[in-house]
Amino acid sequence: MSFLKDQTAELWKAFMPFRNAVPHRVGTHYMSMQVYPAESAGNITPTSIFRKWAVVEVSEVDALPDGMVSYDLSGGKYAVFIHHGPASAFGETMKHIFQVWLPSSGFQIDSREHFELLEEGYSPSDPQAREEIWIPIK
Repeated sequence: MSFLKDQTAELWKAFMPFRNAVPHRVGTHYMSMQVYPAESAGNITPTSIFRKWAVVEVSEVDALPDGMVSYDLSGGKYAVFIHHGPASAFGETMKHIFQVWLPSSGFQIDSREHFELLEEGYSPSDPQAREEIWIPIK
């Protein structure tokens, strides 16, 4: 998908009915993960095409429900930010990260997974919602 052709709601609507069928879950949180092509690592735009995943963390991978696959995070250094508020305001937080913080940070975007940690009960329309934003840096 891309930010202009966002299908996040559809992804999560398809995933959530099966979340409790995943064996060996670690905690109750979720991850919304984006994997960008290596060539767009430092230049993510609204039209950048990427793969998005709805994720739960597990301690071991076996007997996944049909249609689900495992994924191992690459690991590495991340900058972590907190977004408070509804998902509709998320773009402003990302704009600040990429247009204000990043240029003055001395870091560059690394070509690894980007993700957000969401607690159980997260609602994208909640004005008190909280997300941890993990941006890969080098």
